[in-house]
Amino acid sequence: MTENTTTGRQRAEMFFDPVCPWAWMTSRWLKQVEQVRPIEVTWTVMSLSVLNEGRDLPDDYRALLDRAWLPVRVVIAAQKEHGDEVVGKLYDAIGTRIHPGGRGKDDADLRAVVIEALQECGLPPELIDAGENTPGDDIDQRLRASHQRAMDLVGDDVGTPVVGIGDIAFFGPVVTPAPKGEDAGRLWDGCLLVAGTPGFYELKRTRTEGPNFD
Repeated sequence: MTENTTTGRQRAEMFFDPVCPWAWMTSRWLKQVEQVRPIEVTWTVMSLSVLNEGRDLPDDYRALLDRAWLPVRVVIAAQKEHGDEVVGKLYDAIGTRIHPGGRGKDDADLRAVVIEALQECGLPPELIDAGENTPGDDIDQRLRASHQRAMDLVGDDVGTPVVGIGDIAFFGPVVTPAPKGEDAGRLWDGCLLVAGTPGFYELKRTRTEGPNFD
């Protein structure tokens, strides 16, 4: 695990797609972990749209992934023009509207969500123009490189979220509701323990609840 030499806090990195509700839950957990453990989280884009290219998917999920190009491309464009520090803020602003806010379920509203989020973060609303899926352009290349970093860390059989700590990375945790306070810290401790165990790959059970955004 690397350390921020300015703050003395250990660095962790979360890879997210703004439309993924489970990534949102994990991000809210990590926000809590930052309060009770000496870590500093950085935020990096990965893409469910990239991940699922060429796969045979249900029509409703394919429609979601077609819409999902817009927010990840805009976050990448904002990062390119305004630096890494805007990524987490923009994710918070977009995710709050999509997940607890229940918005972005059609193309027009998702576009409105992203524009509002840009404005909330003091970013030019014109960045929305980068949201159109244009394979092979500079934003597309940057998006795919960012996504590939997550895959290189954790492997090919997972989705979002991915959490990386130094040369250790894991998918998840998939958890609802997001633990708070010391409960969040204990889950972090456990994730580090199992992810850092040589030969450990998977711990899973059937999901019986959907995301709880309270």
